[in-house]
Amino acid sequence: MTASDINRKTHWERVYSEKSVDQVSWFQHEPRRSLELIESSSTAKDAPIIDVGAGASVLVDQLLLNGYTDLSVLDISKRRLGKRATDVAWLVDDVTAFQPGRAFALWHDRAVFHFLTEPSQQAAYRSTLMRALASGGQAIIGTFAVDGPLRCSGLEIAQYDASRMQAVMGADFTLLQESRESHVTPFGSIQNFAWFRLRYQG
Repeated sequence: MTASDINRKTHWERVYSEKSVDQVSWFQHEPRRSLELIESSSTAKDAPIIDVGAGASVLVDQLLLNGYTDLSVLDISKRRLGKRATDVAWLVDDVTAFQPGRAFALWHDRAVFHFLTEPSQQAAYRSTLMRALASGGQAIIGTFAVDGPLRCSGLEIAQYDASRMQAVMGADFTLLQESRESHVTPFGSIQNFAWFRLRYQG
C-alpha cells in the first residue's frame, strides 16, 4: 500500500485517533535539529514561518517560546496546543493541493515529503512550495536518509540524499546545508534522517 492508494487525510486521522502523539515513532520531546536549522537560516523572529505536517511535533511550541511571532501550521492537530493554539494560524489541507494565501519566509517539513513516493506527488509538493515561499525564502525538509527506514506507519516512503533532493527540487532551489540525524523513537529504535536547507530562487 502506498500513500497514493488511500486517502491521506483519513489515514493520518486514524493514526492519531489510535495513538497519543508521544506514541508515534517520529515523536521528539525536543526538535533539536529543526531548531538548529531554523537558527542557521537567520530568519527574523517576526518573519512568516510555516510548519508542514506538525501533527506530533512540539516545534511550534518551542518557536513560540523562542520569540517567533508569525507562525502557521498546516495539519489537523489544532487542539494539541490548548490555549496557545490562538497564537498560531492553523491551516487544514493536503500539502499537495494547498493554496497559500500569503508568502512565507521559511517552510519547515519534518517527515511529510518522504511519504510522497510518486513523481506526480513530488511535483505537486514542489509546486506548492514554490507558491508558498517568497523569493529568497528557505525550505527546511527532513526525510528518511538512504540508510533509513523503507516504510513508516504502514506506508512506503522515499529515501533521500542531497543528489536525490536536488534532482526533485530542480534549479529553482539551491541546497545551502545538508545534515543527518539519528532519531531515537519512543520505542528505542533508530531512524536515520537526512535534512536539507534550501533557498528558493524564484
